[in-house]
Amino acid sequence: MVTLPPQPHRARSVAESFGGDPGRYDRSRPPYPDALIEHIVAAAPGPAFIDVGCGTGIAARQFRAAGCTVVGVEPDPRMAGFARATGIDVEVATFETWEPAGRNFDAIVSGTAWHWVDPVAGAAKAAEILRPGGVLAPFGHVYELPSPIAAALAAGLRRAAPNLPYRQPTGSILDGYRALYDRAAEGVRASGCFAEPEIRRYDWQRTYAPNELLELITTSGGLASAPPDALAEILSTVTAAVDGDVTLAYATWRLTAVRR
Repeated sequence: MVTLPPQPHRARSVAESFGGDPGRYDRSRPPYPDALIEHIVAAAPGPAFIDVGCGTGIAARQFRAAGCTVVGVEPDPRMAGFARATGIDVEVATFETWEPAGRNFDAIVSGTAWHWVDPVAGAAKAAEILRPGGVLAPFGHVYELPSPIAAALAAGLRRAAPNLPYRQPTGSILDGYRALYDRAAEGVRASGCFAEPEIRRYDWQRTYAPNELLELITTSGGLASAPPDALAEILSTVTAAVDGDVTLAYATWRLTAVRR
């Protein structure tokens, strides 16, 4: 996976690079664990949800299926258009500039997207929009490639796209992803409007056919907008390291904080 910059919310070109092929993104990115969805729905005082950075509507559709009404906020019109075609109401804006127009909500969720929001400004705005007892609940997936495939991806990136911010992880990327939610928790605390945030991890696995794995890799930040010849070279290098179906370990991290 491409390494996130120290302040992801400032990297707008990467944040808005995923919409080149929304259909590929939607079919490649997995849904979120049922237990996570159930926890957030149970924690919210009502069914009115905002999905920040809703993308193609993966999480929004899960919350809708759980009985919630969902308004998506998405800065990329291409992703927003795809989500609308699946029945999600989407307003095109970054969360920091989005106008709630006097509306209040029971929960603000964000699936693998809150790191693109300024953590301090985002938490402060969430506090303004949420009803007392409402829940701010960003969450996100991260997967870990088997070592030979990760090494091949790193080699392909060094050759074909040396300017992309990638490094092969030295430790567990599943553990390291928690740092995004620790940073989000700092923003929540700085607002002074929430109870102490809770961070929780869900571990699971998913198996991919070789072509499915390659599609998933191409939806990573930066790679999603890589030049076609560079992307082809990277995928060729990865393909040489893939031998049959691949089972990936996933961690989904979730933060919840209740509005006082």
